[in-house]
Amino acid sequence: MASEKKPSNFKIGPMWIYGILILIFILLNVFGGSSFQEVGKLTTSKFNEYLEKGQVEKVIIFNKTEAEVYLTPAALKDKAHKNISKDILNRENKGPHYSFDIGDTQNFEKRLEEAKKEKKLVDYNFSQRSNWEEIFFSLLPIIIIVGLWIFIMRRMSGGGAGGGGGQIFNIGKSKAKLFDEKTDVKITFKDVAGLEGAKEEVQEIVEFLKNPEKYTTLGGKIPKGALLVGPPGTGKTLLAKAVAGEAKVPFFSLSGSDFVEMFVGVGASRVRDLFKQAKDKSPAIIFIDEIDAVGRARGKNNFSGSNDERENTLNQLLTEMDGFGTNTHVIVLAATNRADVLDKALMRAGRFDRQIYVDLPDIRERKEIFEVHLKPLKKVDGLDIDFLAKQTPGFSGADIANVCNEAALIAARNNKTAVDKQDFLDAVDRIVGGLEKKNKIVTPAEKRAIAVHEAGHATVSWMLEHAAPLVKVTIVPRGQSLGAAWYLPEERLIVRPEQMKDEMCATMGGRAAEKVVFDKISTGALSDLEKVTKQARAMVTIYGLNEKLGNITYYDSSGQSEYNFSKPYSEETAQVIDKEINGLIENEYQRAIKILEENKDKLIQLADILIEKEVIFKDDLETIFGKRPFENDEEEIVSEQ
Repeated sequence: MASEKKPSNFKIGPMWIYGILILIFILLNVFGGSSFQEVGKLTTSKFNEYLEKGQVEKVIIFNKTEAEVYLTPAALKDKAHKNISKDILNRENKGPHYSFDIGDTQNFEKRLEEAKKEKKLVDYNFSQRSNWEEIFFSLLPIIIIVGLWIFIMRRMSGGGAGGGGGQIFNIGKSKAKLFDEKTDVKITFKDVAGLEGAKEEVQEIVEFLKNPEKYTTLGGKIPKGALLVGPPGTGKTLLAKAVAGEAKVPFFSLSGSDFVEMFVGVGASRVRDLFKQAKDKSPAIIFIDEIDAVGRARGKNNFSGSNDERENTLNQLLTEMDGFGTNTHVIVLAATNRADVLDKALMRAGRFDRQIYVDLPDIRERKEIFEVHLKPLKKVDGLDIDFLAKQTPGFSGADIANVCNEAALIAARNNKTAVDKQDFLDAVDRIVGGLEKKNKIVTPAEKRAIAVHEAGHATVSWMLEHAAPLVKVTIVPRGQSLGAAWYLPEERLIVRPEQMKDEMCATMGGRAAEKVVFDKISTGALSDLEKVTKQARAMVTIYGLNEKLGNITYYDSSGQSEYNFSKPYSEETAQVIDKEINGLIENEYQRAIKILEENKDKLIQLADILIEKEVIFKDDLETIFGKRPFENDEEEIVSEQ
């Protein structure tokens, strides 16, 4: 009878492997005699004693070397056999109950024959026991290792066992996920708020794929690739998803790390397979997210001098991108936030012809992003979105999405029926400053020192023209900080020296206040010192804003400097840099002390209010200091407690 053919989708999974092993053990138990049973061991003299008493019902002799003893039901009630395993007694007393090794087979057989004639023994017989169980158990580890290897290889290749055949070696196939016109991709350019310039660039790529004759009739050529560059969370991957939703062409999406594998040659093989699939389905788009995982510059930190697997993968990627025909209608989109570490050969024209910079959103774009993420929220009527956009300078699209979600969680925690403005303010505080720690143990002396420190920041920033406007000050511990002052920095395209110096002076206001009030300083200014040191170093070594060093910068935009172990300046210049940085910081520190000494009474009054309320706002500063002398007529920001 012909055996039935297994279906092509039959797979060997872990449950199949476990099932097969359990079945083997059951078969051994059924057909393997008593080898799995726990029996008592006897000496020859003890056996003779039981035999004389007529307690032995049957004896089976295996291979003329071992005997198994079955007791009579009456004998099992004897206390002499109480040590027999309960498992054996529970099997309806079937036995065997004892076993022992035979010395002289001939004499033993004669003894059994006599006992049988005397009716002290019912029967005895001989049997042969095969050693296939021992052979199986010796091969069992090898069987398990081979089975696990097959299972792992099938999981890595994604192939089935039935009709797969050679799919066990599919590890070199591309892992790209294919989106086509039939795939339910609902994201379009309408869902991407802001990013007008970037959207215009990628829309043109989509238009080229939809209507290539519009460009080719004028002699234009399809761009080989476009690289989306920008900080994390600005919407690079979202923009690529919108391209997939708009293009209506096959869209292959994968990450740069998908090329990387522990087996030699797999990455290059996957690159070849990816581009072959794309060419077969052209016009098509390939999107490689986080391309720096595979496109990092070659030769850096490679002290062994040999090409590693990542470099081989990159070489294959360079070859495939440059090997396209002029009008194959396959475009490569890639995204990274580390464009400085990418290989120069990958960035040249003919591979990535366009670099699209996706920057952090400005205030207008933040408003558009808020409008997108506020749609699913149940919010109060008349929520001021312009206010929310102003409160989140420097936030990326992902940060704004997080703010909206956090605000909804805070409103739910407070049993509100709708999300209001204060929930968004609390969400911004939570994300920027960390979780409130109201139960943190702070002594009265420490609390006053923290209040004076934060009041110093507020006072100095209030008196300086170019310092960022204050929003609120708090001495409630958040995250790692014991207190915080919240500002609303002006979004500038260029920064002048006086603006940077005012910001440094306001930052040093906390330590200066401790000096003015207590005539002592503490470790509470660590983050302030770190900030001003970075600002001062940037003024001297990057922006060329120092008179002594002049118009010179040691900034390397190519990113090569991080791999150099020598400084790009002499020891004499290093001493000048250190001296200028120290002088900048010390000058602003002394300026902050002077401002605070002139306003010491107001500083102490502000600190007392801060100790009492724990949180103060711009209105409290206006009550104490009056209007800022250089305040413009911009719309005031009102913060609610």
